[in-house]
Formats: sequence, C-alpha cells, structure tokens
Amino acid sequence: MGEEVVEAVVLKIVMVNDEKENTMRERESEEGVKEEMGKEQQPIRTHLNRIDSLDKEANRVSGMPTTSKVLSMAVVMQLAFQSIGVVYGDIGTSPLYVFASTFADRVPSNDDIVGALSVIIYSLTLFPLIKYVFIVLWANDNGDGGTFAMYSLISRHSKVSAIPNQQAEDMELSAYKLKIPNKHLKRAEKIKKALEKSNWAKTGLLSLALLGTCMVIGDGILTPCISVLSAVDGVRKIDAGLSKDVVAMISVAILVALFAIQRFGTDKVGYTFAPLILIWYLFIGTIGIFNFIQHDSTVLKAFNPMYIISYFKRDPKEAWISLGGVVLCMTGTEAMFADLGHFSVRSIQIAFAGLIYPCLVCAYVGQAAYLSNVPTDVSDAFYKSTPGILFVASFSESVYWPMFAVAVLASIIASQAMISATFAIVKQSVALGCFPRVRVIHTSHKHEGQVYIPEINFLLMFACVMVTASFKETTNIGNAYGIAVVAVMIVTSSLLVLIMLMIWQTSLILVALFVLVFLSFELLYFSSVLYKFSKGGYLPLSFAAVLFFVMYVWHYVQSRRHAFEVEQKVSTQYLHSLGSNLGISRVPGVGLLYTELTQGIPAIFPHFLTNLPAIHSVLIFVSVKYLPVNKVQADERFLLRRVGPKDYKMYRCIVRYGYRDRRIGNEEFEHLLMEHLESFIQMENWKEDGTGNGEAEEEIRFLESSWTSGVVYLLGHSEVKASEDSGMLKRVVVNYVYDFLRRNFRQGFVDLQIPNKNLLQVGMNYYI
Repeated sequence: MGEEVVEAVVLKIVMVNDEKENTMRERESEEGVKEEMGKEQQPIRTHLNRIDSLDKEANRVSGMPTTSKVLSMAVVMQLAFQSIGVVYGDIGTSPLYVFASTFADRVPSNDDIVGALSVIIYSLTLFPLIKYVFIVLWANDNGDGGTFAMYSLISRHSKVSAIPNQQAEDMELSAYKLKIPNKHLKRAEKIKKALEKSNWAKTGLLSLALLGTCMVIGDGILTPCISVLSAVDGVRKIDAGLSKDVVAMISVAILVALFAIQRFGTDKVGYTFAPLILIWYLFIGTIGIFNFIQHDSTVLKAFNPMYIISYFKRDPKEAWISLGGVVLCMTGTEAMFADLGHFSVRSIQIAFAGLIYPCLVCAYVGQAAYLSNVPTDVSDAFYKSTPGILFVASFSESVYWPMFAVAVLASIIASQAMISATFAIVKQSVALGCFPRVRVIHTSHKHEGQVYIPEINFLLMFACVMVTASFKETTNIGNAYGIAVVAVMIVTSSLLVLIMLMIWQTSLILVALFVLVFLSFELLYFSSVLYKFSKGGYLPLSFAAVLFFVMYVWHYVQSRRHAFEVEQKVSTQYLHSLGSNLGISRVPGVGLLYTELTQGIPAIFPHFLTNLPAIHSVLIFVSVKYLPVNKVQADERFLLRRVGPKDYKMYRCIVRYGYRDRRIGNEEFEHLLMEHLESFIQMENWKEDGTGNGEAEEEIRFLESSWTSGVVYLLGHSEVKASEDSGMLKRVVVNYVYDFLRRNFRQGFVDLQIPNKNLLQVGMNYYI
C-alpha cells in the first residue's frame, strides 16, 4: 500500500465524477478554456440538467451590484453628506501645514506667495477635481475603488490574476462580462494577449498593485502623525513657552487614544462626525474669505496660470523644491477612490465639487492674503491667519479656541479615515493571497468593507508613536508624507492607463493626453519630493520596502505551494483501485477535507488514508476560493460536484468569496452546505417529467444520518520547504522568512473559523 501511495501522489490526472463529461474536462488546458468560452454563446436551457460536472447553467451569478444602479436624488444627497465625515477629513486638514511645508526653509516674497497659491489652486483643480472626481472614480470594480479594485478589474479581463486557481465557471460571474467591443477592440486584444503571455508583465502588474497598496498603508501611518501633530501644535500660539517635546507627547497621547477606540468600528464614527467635518469646512472657508477681505484681495490674480510660469522663472530650483510642500494640498485624494464602496460615484462628485473644493480654495486664498502682509508667519500660517477677534456686526467673539478644538477633532477624523482604509486594503490583500493571514473583525453589518484588524492596529499605533516622538514637527513628516501621496497617485494613473487601453478601449489620443497632462506632472512632483529624501523622505520608502518584501514573499510561496499541489494531485485510477470503502473502514459522520485544489484529489488525501484507521461515511472536499470581484451573491457562493461513483459518497464543494465578503462561520457554513448538497442531489436525479426518484431520497436520508453523527474538519498541516536544488536566496526566503511569517501570523484553521474540538490535522511537507 505504501508504494502505491507514493506512486499515486505524483500523478497529474484530474479527478472526475462522470466518465464522459468529466473526462473531457480533465483534458482542458488554459487554451481549451478559451475554446469552451467561445462555445458558450448559446441560449441558456430552461430544463434541469445534471450538474455533477459544474454545469455552467447552474453557476451563473445574477444580481451582482453594478455601477449602473440608479439612486434617487435624495439618497445621493444623503450619501454625499455622509461622505463628508468618512472621506474628506484628510484633505480637509491639509491647510494646517501646506504653506509651512512649501516654504520650510525661507521667508517668501509676495510674488512667491502668489505663485505658490497659483500652483496650489491648479493642483487642486487638475488632480482631485478633474482626474479623480471625473475620471478615476469611473474605474471602479462594481462600485469599489482603490488599487486592488483596479487590479482585480484588470485581472477579470485578462489572465494575470494573483489567484492561480481560475476556472471557466468563474467567467460566468456577471462582473466578469467584457465591455461591448468597439473599433479599438483589436488593440485591446493585443494588449491582453501580451499581458497573458509575458510573465514579466504579470509580475510587473502585481508589483505595481502591491507598491500602491504599500504606499496607502504608509499613508495610513503618516496621516495620523502629521494631522494630529499639526493640530496640537496650534496651542503654542497661546503659550509660546511650550517646547516641541510637550507638543509631541500630547500628540502621542491623542494617537494612543485614537488607536485604542478602533475596536469599536468606524461606521458610527464617520456618520456621527459628518456634521463636525462640515463645520470644519465652513470654518476654514469663512475665515479664508475674511482674511481675503481683511488683508490683500490682490491675491486673486493667482487664478491666472501665468503666475505659475513667473514663479518658476524667478528661481527654478526653489520653485521645484517647493512642489514637495504644495503636493500636500492633495493628501487624502486617494481616499475618495478607496472609500468609494461605501457611497456612490455621484455622491462623491457632488460633495467634492459642491463643498470641499470651494472651501479649500477659499482657505488657501485667505492664508495667502494674510501672508502677503505678514510673510514671517509662514511657519504657522494656519493658526496665525485665524483671527483672534472676528467682528460680526456690533459684537465680537473669539474664534481661536473653537477653531483649535475643531481642528484637533477634524485631524482625528482624518486619521480615522486613513486607518480604516488601511484595514480595508489589508483585508483585500489577505483575500487575494498577498498578505499573511490576520484576524479580521467586521465592525458593521451594513458595510462589509468596514473592518478592524487588531494586529495591524497595533503595528500602526507603534509606527505612529515612533514617528511622532522621533520627528516632533510636521516639516520632516510632511516630506515623508509627500512621497507616499504622489507614489499612490502615480500607481493609480499607471493602472488607469491600462484600463483605458484594454477595458474602456479609449482613443489613443485621449490616452496620450491623459499621460501628458496628469502622469507627467505627477512624475515632476515625485522628483521634487525625492529631493527631500534625507529629510524624512526615506520614511515611506522604508515602510513600503518592508511591506512589499513581506507581501511579495507571501504571494510567491503561496503560488508555488498551489503549483506543487496541482503537480502532486492524485489520479482517478488510484481512487477506483481503493473501492467504495477507500481501502479502510468507513464510520458514520461527515468529513470536510479542506484543500486549495478546485479540481482533482489533493496529495494530502492518501496521507489521511494511511494515517487514520477509518474515514467518514460521507467525505466532502472543500475549497475556499477568493475571486477578483468585490462580492459574490450568497445564492451563488457554492459550487458542487460528485467525486467518483455514487456509492463512494464523496463530493466536492467550492466556496467562492469576493475580496470584500465576510467569511461564513462554521455553524452557518455547515447548515448552508447541507442545504446546497441536498439540492444538488435532487437536481442530479431530477427527471424530465419534473419528478424525482427514490435513489435521491435514499441518498439524502443517508446524508442526514451521517450529518447527525457529527462533522469533522480534516486539514493538512503543511510545512513548506525549498527544494534541494534551490539557490541560497530562495532557501532563505522560503525556509526562514516565510516560515517566520507563517508561525507568527494567524494559522489557517483559525482563519477558516474551524472549532478545535472538530479539527483533525495530518502533516505533510511541500518542496517548492
């Protein structure tokens, strides 16, 4: 028996259940899938057929959410109001530090102030307003935004996904449907084929998505630091004797409290504080108008773009260096796209164009008007330009302390938005196999994307405290912040260009115009922030390098591990040679054997037969599979087939999730699996005249009886090792780095929510 097991494990023949239909499926290669999809242009049959081969008519997903969903104007306006508290806290706190970072090492002249204001105005207009609000928001994944959403959108239109277990059935999801072809279809097909054929292109695309993800996480570290520190620093206007150390310690205390309340969730925080952020924007807009009227109305000439040219002509190097500070006026822009899943495109557009953009422009114009008279206050332009006494009609009222309180609260909410976005993007990364397993706690029953991750929360808090305590001022943190902001924008633009060419099938002229106007200027900004690499700019790049290494190592080993399982899967002949009893005693009960394979029998199966004295009377191979879509409908989550002849009582269940879906708990999973399995057996034995037969009823009774006897989860406890012929680098990465990550992060059976009392594991070594 031992020799038979060893020989059987290395065979590569796919397991089938129906001798005719599934033998054809065994022979399908990736090229065969294309042919199969070509044949699917047939009307869907209305009568019930056998689905033991995952018949496609039984696997079509209906009712997927799409961006074409029509919302009433009342709902859109309500979402627009709610988005103010969730999305726009970050970009709203930028006036706290933009001018201070733009002129960090010098006192500007009046012409420099007007020139910098002109650059700020047109940066806000060009990037957040035109690029993101009117272009990027439409590159969403069925209503979800962010770097990974764009990557999943591309993955569905070409076989470049990080998930190595794609099936033809997955293409039946309505979210996979391609755009209606137009005259640019040939170009799109050429790009698609080039991506699919080139391993370098696939790796580069994945690396680009991972880089954007790492920079967003870096943004989640730096946003709380610079926002809270900038707001708290305002107290020094009242007491100039306070040292930077005291301000830093107060900021650290606020940050610790901020991360301590994360476990309560972000749903209520965002919606509750929408009125506060609205007040904040009205504050900065009103005070901007007041300063403009009170100090220097001539700064309005900054709306003439010729002052940008004059600004760069006077001192090109200093103007170029100052771009590193100007770019901070766009912080939080990516949040509009990343948090799109909680709102709608139209609501985000209305909120930004109708409130956020005008108030920000007024705030910067007001600060510039104040600095025209008092340029020496540029290091604390926001608080110094806040009037100590605001004259209204016949009475006066101090607005400084209310402004200070609102500023601190607004900075906390801004931090909350980026922390929540970090949690969401880490969850997406875990689902797509690009991040070690972590504990994901859903904090909202309404929004699957709102989650809390304790491990990530602690790491973020530790990093924020260390950065704040070390830098103690916003200038150097601003230098670091700028790199994170621009890097994410460049990644988004790069992925958007590919979407325009391959999915939207946009005219080359428009694509070239987009690259010329947006991507070229973003590269200019990036060159400026890199100039300050030694003054804090190294920080986000260091964070990104560490995160990228961890994510890439995890993805690489997971992909190779899956490839090993595919290579070592067991043959049909081996299963038939065992007989219906599988060569050992079968006892009442249901065994759920988890495997990453969606076709064939995993190599761990013979190990269970060899090491266990008996196996359960009903055996189900369960594959949990994440797809590059945001959601999979509950009624389409399970795909079922029979494994082997009917008297074997063996089945396969593929459980499909989107990257935003909540994982089903074990009790609910068992209940749903039982329901779907009974339906599968009934449909399999359904007759043409609409009646069932006694064979199906008997099998269902046997299934229920086995289920009553108990359910046991069978897992392979795998040890991944580098093969003997591997190089030194691969040995270090696999045997030490990956092993360290695997041991110190969440274990697989915990992630699957399997109770320990029902768990049975058998060890196996994987050599990659």
